[in-house]
Amino acid sequence: MRQEYGVDRREFTGKMAAFLGALGATTSIPSHRSKPTQPARLRVNGERLQRHLSELAEFGRNPYGGVSRLAYSESDRAGRDYVMRLMQRAELDVTIDYGGNIVGRRAGSVSGLPPVMAGSHIDSVPDGGNYDGTVGVLAAIEVAQTLAEAGMVTRHPLEVVVFQNEEGGTVGSRAMIGDLHDRDLDSVARSGKSWRDGIRFLGGVPERLDRPLRQRGDVAAYVELHIEQSGTLEREGIQIGIVEGIVGIGWWDVTVDGFANHAGTTPMNDRRDALLAAARFVEAVNWVAKSEPGRHVATVGRIQAFPGAPNVIPGRVQASLEIRDLDSAKIARLFERVRQEADSIAAATGTTFQFESSYLSKPALMDRAVQSTIERAATELGLTSKYLPSGAGHDAQHMAQIAPAGMIFVPSVGGISHSPKEYTHPADIVNGANVLLQAVIALAG
Repeated sequence: MRQEYGVDRREFTGKMAAFLGALGATTSIPSHRSKPTQPARLRVNGERLQRHLSELAEFGRNPYGGVSRLAYSESDRAGRDYVMRLMQRAELDVTIDYGGNIVGRRAGSVSGLPPVMAGSHIDSVPDGGNYDGTVGVLAAIEVAQTLAEAGMVTRHPLEVVVFQNEEGGTVGSRAMIGDLHDRDLDSVARSGKSWRDGIRFLGGVPERLDRPLRQRGDVAAYVELHIEQSGTLEREGIQIGIVEGIVGIGWWDVTVDGFANHAGTTPMNDRRDALLAAARFVEAVNWVAKSEPGRHVATVGRIQAFPGAPNVIPGRVQASLEIRDLDSAKIARLFERVRQEADSIAAATGTTFQFESSYLSKPALMDRAVQSTIERAATELGLTSKYLPSGAGHDAQHMAQIAPAGMIFVPSVGGISHSPKEYTHPADIVNGANVLLQAVIALAG
């Protein structure tokens, strides 16, 4: 009899049935020798999925209850090894592509058809949470294992993908579609490794990223399950979010130059204080964002004054600017307004502002047919759903450039994310995984 983590299969299945029964889910997981289950009756093993979430959380666990599983760190690589073992147990053929992404493949019944792909990422921000990205990866593996246990083979192949370094700039998905350039590979991740060295560290081949790993037509559809990272679903009591689109993101490095001088001997009217100008700039960014209706946001999230001594007027400040919206033209318009405000501040304070674009991702609208498939799956499972945008970036925004893409959101308690306090209820995770399962079956045929 097969053993999983030392648990007898009959005992394990009994426990799982009780768990899912408490969630109001139907359990039907026959052996490989059983008659295949009807697709509409299939449900994921919620107890197993929760256990895998807990086990993955041990890699990079921090003292605050979350994880610091930074891309290209030892804990990142160890977590990836664990995930690859889960993929193999789910009867997936596992490889690492040139971009360092993990791909687990399950063959389809019709040769020559492109795969339906599902997945996300497992790397985290510093002091991050246990659900961002990992829910999508482990749910996709659970979908594959559920299909294997039910003896069900889809027409299209199924691929489960773990994209690398999502948190540092969606590096893995950009590599997959050919959007990484040689100069990008010199960027340094939070773990201290360059993207080039990090990709090699994970088993990729950065020298082979001069062309796309997948092109339009190579993937039939891409679906990503993710926690919402906002409070809309929880606040409105909605179980499933159907993502309309993923915002575009513009990042700029902002440098303010004034004149460093003695803080005790320089009269207030004679100062060219770079930090004073930067403070007014932060307020201007907030004002510009609020002055125009819409869902856009603008943020100054990093600021540092130089030379940084209490008795020296700051002569230089380095800061960041980020603007997000579903409309690229609006991002550009808001940036121009911010720059105009900066020019006025510079004239009033005797300083200068310089803006250097460091990152720009295009907004990505999700495919309407995939959205409808997700909505239909939620409805057939008796779950409430709502269409909403994603204010955070995801790998799906890059995959949408080469394939019909969709995203499934599940509620995030308090809308908290990128924090050890990030939490999604087990029932919501199981709901999302079951919607993913039914959507994959529908898309893969």
